[in-house]
Amino acid sequence: MPFAICLAEPQGTRLVGQLTIGNIVRRAFCSGYAGYWIDSRAAGRGIVPTALALAVDHAFAFGGMHRMEVNIRPENAASRRVAEKLGFRQEAYHHRYLHIDGEWRDHIGYALTAEDVIAEGGLLARWHRTRSAA
Repeated sequence: MPFAICLAEPQGTRLVGQLTIGNIVRRAFCSGYAGYWIDSRAAGRGIVPTALALAVDHAFAFGGMHRMEVNIRPENAASRRVAEKLGFRQEAYHHRYLHIDGEWRDHIGYALTAEDVIAEGGLLARWHRTRSAA
């Protein structure tokens, strides 16, 4: 499930990032992995948490998913903060998980299930409540 992250500005709408839900496994697992990036000029404005919350809600409500995972390099504090802001649980430390930039890189595994957010009206509703309370 690929999604474009676009930002409406006075001069028009521009692409500022991408979010993909991939490695989707159906049947008994009903799970997928979310990955995302954003242009540094648009970072820090709550755009990625909002986009991730929307995509996760879509995956749960319309994609038939039960579990969503995000795997993030330990040194990527900004990306880890996105998952943590949304209430993803830290569940694992994956040693030498992905081959990136010529090296096997460790990742921290975060996860969320539909049951974690359904009673709150979804992840986007939870995110909005969290932001308005701050």
